[in-house]
Amino acid sequence: MDESARLTAVLRPVRSGNAFEETVERLLQAIKLGVVAEKLPPERELAVRLGISRVTLREAIRALQEAGYLDVRRGRYGGAFVTYTPPPPRSEDLRKAVADMGADELADALTFRLAVECGAAQVLAAAALAGELTAERRDMLRHRLAEVNSASPDDYRRLDTAFHLAIAELTGSPLLAATCADARLRVTDLLNAIPVLQRNIEHAAVQHEAIVTAILTGDPDAAGRAVAEHLEGTAALLRGFLLPRG
Repeated sequence: MDESARLTAVLRPVRSGNAFEETVERLLQAIKLGVVAEKLPPERELAVRLGISRVTLREAIRALQEAGYLDVRRGRYGGAFVTYTPPPPRSEDLRKAVADMGADELADALTFRLAVECGAAQVLAAAALAGELTAERRDMLRHRLAEVNSASPDDYRRLDTAFHLAIAELTGSPLLAATCADARLRVTDLLNAIPVLQRNIEHAAVQHEAIVTAILTGDPDAAGRAVAEHLEGTAALLRGFLLPRG
C-alpha cells in the first residue's frame, strides 16, 4: 500500500450540502495526519476523490493558503505545497486542547482508538494466519516499521501515524482504514502537544516490533494485546502531562 491508499482513507467524497466546508475539513485532516507531507495531488485527481467540482476545490485550497497551510505555485512544477508544521509542544497547548475537548470526550476518543486499532491488527493477523497476507503487504508493513523506528524526532509523529494507519490500510478494508484515520485525528492535536521523548521513542520501537511480529506470525490475540499495551502507553503520557502541577 502506497500514498494512494492513505489518501483514500482520508480524502473521501464529501456531501453536496456543505461541499466547501467539508473539503476544507478533508484537506486539513490529510495535512495534519501527514498523509500529504509535501504536495497535494493534482487538482483533477483530488476533485474526483472528493466528488466535487474543481471550482469548489480551488476555493478550499485558496482558503487554506490564506490560513497558512498551503503555498500555491503556478507553472509546470507548480501545485499546492504543504507549509503547515505542528507547533512546538507546550504544556499549555495540551491543557487547552483537552479543555476544548472535555474529559469525557477525551476518554471516549481514547477508547474509540483502542477499539478500532486493536481490531485492525487482529484482522490483519487473522489474514496472515489464513495465508492471505501477500508478500507485498508483509514487506509494506516491515517498511513502515523501519521508517518509524529510524525516524528523527522532528519527523516521528508523521511516520508513527503512517505506521498505525498502514495496519488498517493493509487489511484491504477502506471503511476500516477510514475509521482508524478518524480515530487518530481525534487525538492528533493532543499528541502534537506532547514533547517527543527519546525514552518513549525507544520503548515504542519495542512495542511496534511486537505488534508487527504478532501480525506476521498470524496471532490475532497477541496482536490485539500488543496494540492495547502500546496505546495505553500513549494514554499514560497524556494523563501525565495533564496532571496539575504541585
